[in-house]
Amino acid sequence: MQRVLVVDKNKEALMPCHPARARHLLKNGKAAVFRKYPFTIILKEREGGETQSVQVKIDPGSKTTGIAMAAGFKRGLRAIWVAQLTHRGQQIRDDLLSRRQSRRSRRNRETRYRKPRFLNRRRPKGWLAPSLLSRVRNIWTWLKRLNRFIPITHLAMELNRFDTQKLQNPEISGIEYQQGTLQGYEVREYLLEKWGRKCAYCGATHVPLQVEHIESKSTGGSDRVSNLTISCQPCNLAKGTMSAAEFGYSKIQAQAKKPLKDAAAVNATRYALLKQIELTGLPIETGTGGQTKFNRITQDYPKTHWLDAVCVGESGRTVFVHSTLAPLLITAQGRGSRQMCAMNKYGFPRTKPKQFKRVHSFQTGDIVKAVVTKGKKKGTYVGRVLVRASSNFDIRTATQRVQGISYKYCQPIHRGDGYAYSFSPPTG
Repeated sequence: MQRVLVVDKNKEALMPCHPARARHLLKNGKAAVFRKYPFTIILKEREGGETQSVQVKIDPGSKTTGIAMAAGFKRGLRAIWVAQLTHRGQQIRDDLLSRRQSRRSRRNRETRYRKPRFLNRRRPKGWLAPSLLSRVRNIWTWLKRLNRFIPITHLAMELNRFDTQKLQNPEISGIEYQQGTLQGYEVREYLLEKWGRKCAYCGATHVPLQVEHIESKSTGGSDRVSNLTISCQPCNLAKGTMSAAEFGYSKIQAQAKKPLKDAAAVNATRYALLKQIELTGLPIETGTGGQTKFNRITQDYPKTHWLDAVCVGESGRTVFVHSTLAPLLITAQGRGSRQMCAMNKYGFPRTKPKQFKRVHSFQTGDIVKAVVTKGKKKGTYVGRVLVRASSNFDIRTATQRVQGISYKYCQPIHRGDGYAYSFSPPTG
């Protein structure tokens, strides 16, 4: 299970403790709940204390990022806190597209609109699209947040999805480099990503896939990654020594030469993230996706984002993960909209402008507990609140959305910070 984060009476980070220890401190009045997510307690009397080496490991992904915290024990590294952070890049892209379409529609109809600007379109060096930049900022926000509650001494991050030098030039420097154990994982991970994790010939999925030569070696084909694809065993046997064109798939060669644009965009954000986390001044260990996969398979861990984070880098070769460890699921929700009123599909206002952001000290995005004692909605509800000027709120729980809950029944659990939280079941 997750360790509980601890701060002293001066709000300085201490070593995370076992949940049983945290319950004992809370029960005896020696500590109080400081923060709900991530769950953190504050000691009422203790000041300072001895800390150990703690490493935060990050596995950036296009949609979900894995975060893990590992500490050194007698038998080596052990995962003590893990999380999965889901990004909202696609939502940002869709919102920008909708705004652009609405503005163009109003211009074409010669209705009220913001005139197009042309003097502010120079992009700074290292510019990233807002959908990609949000992912970098989400990870950076959580790294700073964890640094407040955990005595972090090291960082580890998956920097590249693949080692491109090993992919493009397998003959670069001798047998040890080109045929190492890890090299096969780099190539295979690249091919799985490039061909959508399905057979390049018949499109079969959820079957064992083999690395296959587009132009067979017997007819002069090379081991370069541009001549490799993946296929199921029946297609591989049926193709034999024929080329892909002779086998009836002439488009395979053209597709093999196309770059991985999505992977390139993700890699661009990884380097932007690396520059950001270098500002912490902490030692940073980097690794590749192939190395992460090798470490995970060697230790017989299932494929999840947070377990990938545990296995990042050279330090991920041997990390103990208890079967009861369950990740905190974090979903980026944003901090509301600056739009004054909602629009219909034609771009005209359909609501009145918002007058207040807070209603009876509650704000949209706060996590509350509502205990309704009477009426049709009698019961207990825990979730994110949507405030309304009428003082009757909506609460979105893990399973439903309950409307018309009076503010009088609501008690704040966690103030809105732009994220939603839940827990997944343990791995065991």
